[in-house]
This record gives sequence, structure tokens and C-alpha cells, in this order.
Amino acid sequence: MQRIVRTMAAALGLAASLVFCAQVAAAEAEEPAKKPTRVADCVYVPTPNDVTAKMLEMAEIKKSDLVYDLGCGDGRIVITAAKRFGCKAVGYEINADLVAEAIQNAKKRKVDDLVQIKQEDIFTLDLSKANVITLYLLPAMVTKLTPQLEKLKPGSRIVAHDYSISGVKADKAVTLLSNEDNVKHTIYLYTLPLKKEAQELKKEAQEE
Repeated sequence: MQRIVRTMAAALGLAASLVFCAQVAAAEAEEPAKKPTRVADCVYVPTPNDVTAKMLEMAEIKKSDLVYDLGCGDGRIVITAAKRFGCKAVGYEINADLVAEAIQNAKKRKVDDLVQIKQEDIFTLDLSKANVITLYLLPAMVTKLTPQLEKLKPGSRIVAHDYSISGVKADKAVTLLSNEDNVKHTIYLYTLPLKKEAQELKKEAQEE
């Protein structure tokens, strides 16, 4: 009789354990890995390939550099950087469809060993590991990112397409007429530490 009771207890314990495991699995299925839930801050507009090439040229990328593209879209900038210079590059994008497209593009260009594409909110990132940052973002977005950009290592380069960093003096600005869209594009190069303009320094002093 005692053996029967012990057997029944063991069976009940096993059943309870299986139920618990099933509940955990169901909960995990309902709560997948957290991804950005907010929508993109702007519509994705691809950077023309000749503008991409000029951005990377101005950044003077080396094989030892780590390039971050914030709002990478189809991944063309990080893919081109890896293909041309052999460096590692990471593209950050909030749109899941564009993330999937960029991953496939990296595989097609055979640089998926050098390129990572991540679905992330760029305003939550630690950018300090990067040597080069590329941007094609609206002015308000660039301004919001500036505190993160200021934490980059000295000597790091930022290349911004069409929209400059407000209150910061660019080391160089180049305007070119793209052969792809027949539109003039301006590219701004910055080197860390950022060089604040006199008006911006005065504003910061008044706020302290």
C-alpha cells in the first residue's frame, strides 16, 4: 500500500512539474525578446551610393575601425564600409522589415562575417565603442543624439549626411551633385572631441 502511495505521489509530482514547464513555455511564447515598440522617427530615404562612398572616404576608414550607422535602412553604408575597407560595422535600425532586408543584403555581398544588423532604438545605445559614426537623420534627431555622440573616444569621426550637428563646428563640409538622383548633397565631418561654436558655449555657460 505504501509503495502505491509513493508511486501515486511521484506521478502527481511529475504531472505538476510538466504543467509548470508548459506554463513557463507559454509565458515565454507570449513575451518574446523585447524589441523597440515605438515607430520610426522619420521615413527611410536611401543615401545614394556615390554619397555613401564620399562619406566613407571623408571618414578615412581603416580596417581596424568599428563603424556604426544609426538608422541603417537597407544596410548599404555598413556593407560598403566592410566590403571596401575590411572593417567591422554595425547597422542599427528600428524597422523590422528593413533589418531583415539589411541582413540579407550583407549575406548577398558576402560581408555578414564583418557586418551586424541590430533592431534597436538608437537613442538608447552606448556608442563609445565605435570609431566612426554615420548619420542621415533629421535635425531634431541629430540634436537628441548629441549627448551620446559626445561620449565617443577622442579621434573618433562622425560623418553626417545633409543635416549638421547643431551648435558644433564641422572639420569639413563637402557638397556634391549625386549622379544617382541629380540632387546636391552636403556631407559634414566631425572629429571628437566636438568643437562647440561660441554661441553654444555661451548658452551652456548660462544654463550652469
